[in-house]
Amino acid sequence: MKNKVKKNQPRKTRKVKDTSAEYRWNLGLLYSSANDPQIKKDVVRFEGMVESFAKKYDTAAKTFLTDDSTLFEALTEYEKISANPALRAFLYFYYLRDIDASNTEASARLALLENRLTQSSNKLTFFVVHIGKMSIERQKKVLSDSKFSHFKVVLGRAFQDAKYMLSVPEEKILSLKGLPGHSMWVSANDRVLNMKMVKWQGKEIPFATALQTVPNLSKVSDRKKLADAIAVTLKSVASFSEAEINAIFTNKKIDDELRGYTFPYEATVLGYRNDPKVVDQLRKTVTEHVGISHAFYKLKARLLKQKQLGYFDRAAKIGTTKSTYPFELTMSKLAETFGNINPKYREILKGYMKNGQIDAFPRIGKRSGAYCSGSYGNPTFVMLNHTDDLHSFTVCGHELGHAIHTEFSLTQSPLYCDYSTAMAETASTLFETIAFQSIYDSLSDKEKTIALHDRINDDISTIFRQIACFNFELDLHTAIRTKGYISKEEMADIHNKNMSEYLGPTFKLTQDDGYFFVTWSHIRYFFYVYTYAFGMLVSKALLRRYKKDPSFWKNIEQFLYAGGKDSPENILKEIGIDIYSPEFFKEGLMEIADDIKELDRLTKKKVRT
Repeated sequence: MKNKVKKNQPRKTRKVKDTSAEYRWNLGLLYSSANDPQIKKDVVRFEGMVESFAKKYDTAAKTFLTDDSTLFEALTEYEKISANPALRAFLYFYYLRDIDASNTEASARLALLENRLTQSSNKLTFFVVHIGKMSIERQKKVLSDSKFSHFKVVLGRAFQDAKYMLSVPEEKILSLKGLPGHSMWVSANDRVLNMKMVKWQGKEIPFATALQTVPNLSKVSDRKKLADAIAVTLKSVASFSEAEINAIFTNKKIDDELRGYTFPYEATVLGYRNDPKVVDQLRKTVTEHVGISHAFYKLKARLLKQKQLGYFDRAAKIGTTKSTYPFELTMSKLAETFGNINPKYREILKGYMKNGQIDAFPRIGKRSGAYCSGSYGNPTFVMLNHTDDLHSFTVCGHELGHAIHTEFSLTQSPLYCDYSTAMAETASTLFETIAFQSIYDSLSDKEKTIALHDRINDDISTIFRQIACFNFELDLHTAIRTKGYISKEEMADIHNKNMSEYLGPTFKLTQDDGYFFVTWSHIRYFFYVYTYAFGMLVSKALLRRYKKDPSFWKNIEQFLYAGGKDSPENILKEIGIDIYSPEFFKEGLMEIADDIKELDRLTKKKVRT
């Protein structure tokens, strides 16, 4: 599901406990327990709203297609339903599962609930399908009528999507099979990995902790040793992951063919309301400038005093800073930094800390990584796996950027508060960069060199690595569509081929490195990784303009408040950003090239002295 989901009616919750020592989610903000009777009430309420809507409008006459008053009335009611009260129940069990992989009850309840809500939502399918198939003349008339101005964007999308819509019964079938054809497979793979332990220095550590530990090890021999231990774990799961990926990719192939999509990533790009031409230009530009990535890793090898790098070295540190960033200090610093731009940001962060809306630290059974999840009618929750280093500091800034974007987008109506994933990553990388800059100036010269290296490393990963992942996904889909089924060894080889292309000749990859596909969650959600590169390069453009003219922040906030009211291209155009320009993405890449030159200059100067 999308991890940016968004306020309904206030309800009684259990008393918010003091979480200052542990900073765990207070899911009492949603329900008192898994047995809270309000869960059933919310689900039943949603089902009732849908049933009433379908009974009223899913008639043989379907007068909403020809009568303006009935169409307006139906759209108004449809918008109320889109503020889905049952989503709170779904999120409750989703969060329970993510913080405790051993909670099989949460997984079971989630699966049952997803199926139940899907069946109910299917009763609304008729509305979208039939609206999309209005005559062209009728579509033009409705879109030009000021009475429908509030619904113009959602209607326009329905008309565009109609090309890929099937009949109502077929749409219901595709929706229902999404659970066994995709969601259950992916959650099972996550659950298996989240329960794994890795033996390291005589101790058993959670798999997620092991992944985070590798780049922080100063000795190449230690990085290799832990990477080898992780590879053993990945290979032990690989047979299941092989079946999982073949199943969900084949499921997508079936869907794409039925709907008439011409290439594997078309559904994702159109679903995120991006223009495919823009995404193709992004991918082409980044791929053409992969030499920037190669140059950085060549410099990195010199700084690490290694002739060649291993896959486990890609995020290795060239040194460690004395400064540490415990979670409370991190939140305090970010509240100050963001609050200096707009006091609203400070209040949002303080509220999250007070109410238990941040789950801060890694632990056994907790999902790895970080995300922000918020939706209309529900509190926003942020997941972190904070380890007190600078990377954790910037990750926190990234996720809180998502959170601020979410809170501002909630000013939109239920139909438009759900922003495009491409715009989500623009907001998050924007705040992440601001967070980094707030620390950079306070560092010593030695620490600045280390921090600049780490910043470039992250930029390379966000842009070049994610486009390489996009290409990896595309190759996987192509291979499975051509052969019908591919082995885990083939998946590993395809992984290494694409990673080698962005890493360059400085790296030597082994067959075992290819098994990283087992834990790479991005590829399970089909091509959304391009949004990281898109977001980073757009955020660089926003910051360039803000540095030249601080008053430009009002334009940035216009974008933060926009939610999903228009396409990313149009939202950016409104604030003076033209991403159709052939040079647009190249400008951001050249900034990274300049940073690499600066790092090279700083480190050579240090050597001479």
